[in-house]
Amino acid sequence: MFDLRGLLAPFRRDKKRDFASGSGPDLLRAKVLQALLTEGAGPRSSGELPWRTSFGAGLHLLRHQRNDEVLAALARVYVRDALARWVPSAQLVALEVSQDEASLLLRLRVRERQTGVEVSVETTREVRR
Repeated sequence: MFDLRGLLAPFRRDKKRDFASGSGPDLLRAKVLQALLTEGAGPRSSGELPWRTSFGAGLHLLRHQRNDEVLAALARVYVRDALARWVPSAQLVALEVSQDEASLLLRLRVRERQTGVEVSVETTREVRR
């Protein structure tokens, strides 16, 4: 088995004054969060990354929408599709969407296909009720 390494997101400096890198669970969590929290190109945006405008999950499109079951279902689809497209090495094991007032709480568990490393990731997206 080999140890894959990569930059951790959000970007931060390590003790050598370089960008921090990691492997295993840290790298998998960074990849998933980067894909989910990046604003991709859509009807209201040209994308956050100029070199790959379509990169992202589209969760930003959920802002200013009614916080109902349809919105929760749409969030599930966005997460599933983004992981399949941008983090194909990650297998979605579990996904829970909770609604609270003006926010969606996304809890997911993903497993790296090659290594079997499994992580839990949690993020909140502000919407409105």
